Amino acid sequence: MQFQYFSEIRRLLDEVETKESESMEKAVAALTKAVLGKRAIYVFGASHAGILTQEMFYRAGGLVVINPIFGSEVMLDTSPITHTSKMERLVGYGTLLAQKTPMQEGDVLIVHSVSGRNPVTIEVAMEAKKRNAIVICITNLTYSKSVTSRHPSGKNLYEVSDIVIDNHGEKGDACVAVKGIEQKVSPTSTVIGASILNSIVAATAQALVDAGLKTPPIFYSANVDGGDELNRKIYEEYKENIHYSY
Repeated sequence: MQFQYFSEIRRLLDEVETKESESMEKAVAALTKAVLGKRAIYVFGASHAGILTQEMFYRAGGLVVINPIFGSEVMLDTSPITHTSKMERLVGYGTLLAQKTPMQEGDVLIVHSVSGRNPVTIEVAMEAKKRNAIVICITNLTYSKSVTSRHPSGKNLYEVSDIVIDNHGEKGDACVAVKGIEQKVSPTSTVIGASILNSIVAATAQALVDAGLKTPPIFYSANVDGGDELNRKIYEEYKENIHYSY
């Protein structure tokens, strides 16, 4: 039996690494500048796109200064689950979510949306721009350019972002063809998005060390001896830019 998904993911990873390196380098520069300047980094996504928010937050090997923006109405524990789709499309909800954050000039916002068409993510990005924060988006440009915005501005996410990283997936996200049916299966956006962001984090950590920062704000695993103490020390150093309870 062949597992086609592996080959599809390998192909996409190679494509992203080749074609998105310039945008990813810009993202590394933005994150490096934010950390060195003691600025905050935020991350947001709705529904399954929000899985990347959880991937980046409070994670061993991740940046301590990444602050999640969680909207309970667009998380996957919401019932009925179709409510998340309705809230993604509700004009004004994203603005309210962003207004709850202390985002400031010089901060960085990372937003993830495959289609980039729904108001919630567009509005979070727009509010960040109003505050002169840098907006980095991960989206599917082919998909996004083929659909109309659901926001009154008429703009999709990539059009309100400073740095755009294309995940090079297919329209509809699923990638594996099944004989006998039209609908493909197995989406790629989570795997590719997580790979993009973790690659950026790794490159940022190296850039910080190269800039002379002896101890970058990287989480140690809480399950290794001394991890809790090391994390507490890093938290104390960067607590002015950490906006979640620790």
